[in-house]
Amino acid sequence: MKNIEGVVRRAINDYDMIQDGDSIAVGLSGGKDSIAALSVLSSMQKYLPCRFTLKAITVDMGFEGANFDAIARYCDKLGVEYITHKTSIANVLFKTRNEKNPCSLCANLRRGALNKLAVENGCKKVALGHHFDDAIETFFLSLFYEARLYCFSPVTYLDRMDLTVIRPLIYIEEKPIARFAKNKNLPVLHNPCPANGNTKREFIKNLFLSLEKENSNIRRMVFNAIKTGLLNKNV
Repeated sequence: MKNIEGVVRRAINDYDMIQDGDSIAVGLSGGKDSIAALSVLSSMQKYLPCRFTLKAITVDMGFEGANFDAIARYCDKLGVEYITHKTSIANVLFKTRNEKNPCSLCANLRRGALNKLAVENGCKKVALGHHFDDAIETFFLSLFYEARLYCFSPVTYLDRMDLTVIRPLIYIEEKPIARFAKNKNLPVLHNPCPANGNTKREFIKNLFLSLEKENSNIRRMVFNAIKTGLLNKNV
């Protein structure tokens, strides 16, 4: 816990993510990454020199049988206001449009709904659970499938909404986050998406598993190159 908080604090300081008086909406999908982000930020409220408030927001995609009761109980335990909003995104993706590669459109729809809810609930910042490996995968997805050099930045200001998106887990790899979620017994929900495990992002994950057989440090090398070339320039 202390190690992850220390790395998150370094990211917050490096990119000046949080200022005194901030009201931050944590996008809570129910996956390990977003719940870990909420857990760490809630803990850091106790000792960071800047004072900030948290709200947790779940955009319910509309999958049949989705249940967020465990998430609600966890937020109540933390003393964090929990907001849910049901949408028809799942229906749009898999029935109306019958998308074969739904991830990009899904992300855009969820992000739009989350940002709108954050503003409506008085938050000026949104914290997402994107981490070290997400940055690498996003870069290669953009390179391979969009023919462009792109990666999300640790801090993004959306001028049309007057909203700032922050990614406090940017320096944390996925495996430590998974261990953290398990050790803390966080209420991680099963991903009900039919495309889960069969996406272009999964292909990139498997590609790096193969590359690591030749160079165990390749993720760190790629991340450092992205950080030097893209991340620091987009803040």
